[in-house]
Amino acid sequence: MADTEPAQDGALLEVRDVAVHFGGVKAVDGISMNLQPGRIYGVLGPNGSGKSTLLGAMTRLTPMTRGAFLFEGEDYSRRPARTVHHMGIARTFQTVRLLEDRSVRDNVLLGTDTLGKNSRKEAVARVDEVLERLGIREIERVRPDELSYGMQRRVEFARAIVSRPRLLLLDEPTAGMNTSEREEIGALMRQLLAEGVTQFIVEHDVQMMVDTCDHLYAMNFGKLIAEGAPTEVVRDPAVQEAYLGKAAGRHA
Repeated sequence: MADTEPAQDGALLEVRDVAVHFGGVKAVDGISMNLQPGRIYGVLGPNGSGKSTLLGAMTRLTPMTRGAFLFEGEDYSRRPARTVHHMGIARTFQTVRLLEDRSVRDNVLLGTDTLGKNSRKEAVARVDEVLERLGIREIERVRPDELSYGMQRRVEFARAIVSRPRLLLLDEPTAGMNTSEREEIGALMRQLLAEGVTQFIVEHDVQMMVDTCDHLYAMNFGKLIAEGAPTEVVRDPAVQEAYLGKAAGRHA
């Protein structure tokens, strides 16, 4: 059984032959990955290729058909979703999920639940720090439904990093942002990496993935079709044909 095998030396997250099937639809079909700490990983693929489903399974929000996940050598494949955040894994979503009737500050504060009930002072200080870092301190009393989509993305990013996760899963983190906003998020991701936060990104911005990631995966129909150095992956003929179009290699 996969969950009884020894963990890979040094791996932060192991994905072992994970499959997620919905009836006859094989959204994820036998994915294995080994994520080492201190790196930024990315996944490319067209809509419907299974990328977001894989992230859902990683955080236990989406039930698996088979396979296992090990975080720092510990199998959490059968744990409830509510426990994953406390392990040191945080995420953003493909579609922004914020409480529209609460302020930006309140939404970010929700991410500090891992600090415990006796750490209110620490939580408040951490929220202040992250609001400043993301450039959203001036709108901390505003409700998310009053913000642009790109700014909502920024708030969700803040909520994800406020808990100081060891692994950050980002589902299209720059969607809806303009060029300067995307560059700012890319710079923040590199800063987080320098602070020891390993990252796993699903994103359609090919150039951002090439510029930001250390290792890139490509998916099609629930399977991996390529992995390796970002420039090599985006130039892979199968990847260009399946996802990026014939011109993709010229942009990398």
